[in-house]
Amino acid sequence: MPVSTVLLLASIGVLSLFCQWLAWRVRMPAILFLLAGGIAAGPLLGFLAPEAVFGELLFPVISLAVAIILFEGSLTLRYDEIRGHGKMVRNLIPVGSIVTCIIGTLSVRWLLDVSWPVALLFGAISIVTGPTVIAPLLRSVRPDAKLANILRWEGIIIDPVGALLAVLVFEGIVSWGQGNVFGHSLYIFGKTLMVGFLIGAIAGYLNGLVLRKHWIPQYLHNAGTLTFMLGVYALSNEMAHESGLLTVTVMGIWMANMKQVPIDSILEFKESLSVLLISALFIILAARVEFSAIAELGWGLAVVLAILMLVARPLSIFLSAIGTSLNWREKLFLSWIAPRGIVAAAVSALFAFQLQKLGYESAGTLVPLVFMLIIATVTLQSLTARPVARILKVAEPAEFGFLILGANPVARMIALALKKHEVPVTLADTNWENVRQARMDNLQTYFGNPVSEHASTHLDLTGIGNLLVISPYKHMNSLATYHFLDWFGNNSVFTLAEGDQDQKARHQTAEKIQMTRGLFGGASYAKLASLASQGYTVKTTQLSDEFSYDAFLEKYQREALVLFVFDGKGHVVPVRDMDELKPEKDWTLISLVPPQARKERKEKESPDSAANPSDEAASERSRLPLPEGEKR
Repeated sequence: MPVSTVLLLASIGVLSLFCQWLAWRVRMPAILFLLAGGIAAGPLLGFLAPEAVFGELLFPVISLAVAIILFEGSLTLRYDEIRGHGKMVRNLIPVGSIVTCIIGTLSVRWLLDVSWPVALLFGAISIVTGPTVIAPLLRSVRPDAKLANILRWEGIIIDPVGALLAVLVFEGIVSWGQGNVFGHSLYIFGKTLMVGFLIGAIAGYLNGLVLRKHWIPQYLHNAGTLTFMLGVYALSNEMAHESGLLTVTVMGIWMANMKQVPIDSILEFKESLSVLLISALFIILAARVEFSAIAELGWGLAVVLAILMLVARPLSIFLSAIGTSLNWREKLFLSWIAPRGIVAAAVSALFAFQLQKLGYESAGTLVPLVFMLIIATVTLQSLTARPVARILKVAEPAEFGFLILGANPVARMIALALKKHEVPVTLADTNWENVRQARMDNLQTYFGNPVSEHASTHLDLTGIGNLLVISPYKHMNSLATYHFLDWFGNNSVFTLAEGDQDQKARHQTAEKIQMTRGLFGGASYAKLASLASQGYTVKTTQLSDEFSYDAFLEKYQREALVLFVFDGKGHVVPVRDMDELKPEKDWTLISLVPPQARKERKEKESPDSAANPSDEAASERSRLPLPEGEKR
């Protein structure tokens, strides 16, 4: 029974959503499930045949999708971020790219006997990793902060750089094939580069100027930029054959490095694109994979994959690490982690089709080669990265740190107290002034929404396993709570109680969020902010035989609010209810205490305190040293 085209198109969307959900549940890169879903729907079950569904529109659709992917990736390539992330990252981009490209090219050429143009293109494509596969892996493995930053920024930077190298190699192949003599081929290649860089730079400047000057309304920023980019891509291809991918890459890099251009919303738009467009693209590409083409590659395919993972990557790491402070354990861990991503799959499918039209018969091996490289690296490294990190002793200890939503004065006081006890803390806020003050206090910060797509690749959660919501932004509080409940777990998300005015039924939040409420004895954000404005400060108290918990409460006349306790084993736990708190003698308290105990304030305010002998004695006692463990 033939299946209608509408049902097939809808099935692609449903399958892509299911694969994304499954990847989220098991905390693995979505690309693995998208590839598996496409292969199952295509060659295994025969349900999806992309050529039959899309006809002649198949590769125009793929080329436009690749253009969007490259443009979005190039928007993250900021020069100042490359310069600011250490010698290892700066070395790894050029050195690692060259080493991987050369070894990949030679291994494919000699072991699989493909043509030099196809081998060169495979070598260029094989260097691309990408944040879409690195970020989920890092969340699962949690290596130490230095290694996590190296891998994260390599993935972000190598994504557009690798795509640009692949485009340049492809343009060289195409231009060479169009000329009968060396001079004409060189002219075609030069023309392609000139059109790509010139049109891309002009388009990037004009689009950035339109956004910076607000010549179009805010709600058209995403759609306007996307449609303008696609128009520039098509125009560039008309002026110089296949120069459009280079054009949109240069356009994105230019916009990313223009000053005062609001591209954050465009970057966030990538989240929807990745779910709808990129996920569907992966399923379509995987459905075109033929098992017969993979089988024809024989044992040579396994050898090529082994060379790339066990020779090219380690050699790239050890050469790039010359002159850095990395030890051998850290180098070995970096040598094992290099999963390939979406750009590699999309670019390989498009370029293989173009090369086949130019008469390169071995171009048909490019897609199965790249897809097997993706499957092998993502599967093996996702399953083994955490045990490898533990064996090499480069994994972070238990994730006992806190992501604090809010960088307001109360949040900063709490963060500073936790930091003194070497508890990893990161503050996230959308208020720049709060973030600036936190940075002046030398606190780790993230400026933006912690549940955004930008945060998924830029927010460093190394050592972080808890969420603490201390923010007045109720909508963002709810979004963050939902997001991190699924990530950290029910016992690791802590939120403040809502104000009394919000306890009516129509204002109450969902039951799932209500379960996290009731922190610090039911204090609301308004109450904490009010106490801070009255001069309350966060102090640390060490309990002992000489200074018990009852003595602590008496000291502050029960006005102190205990926020956290460190038990005898060094575990830090937020306090929900002080009435149920029974700390032991060797515990440490982090509390919000008044500027002076109530009794001391009354004594100073009383006009006849000097004439009263008992008051005078009390005043004398107040000048005595604090009990052991108490800090002023």
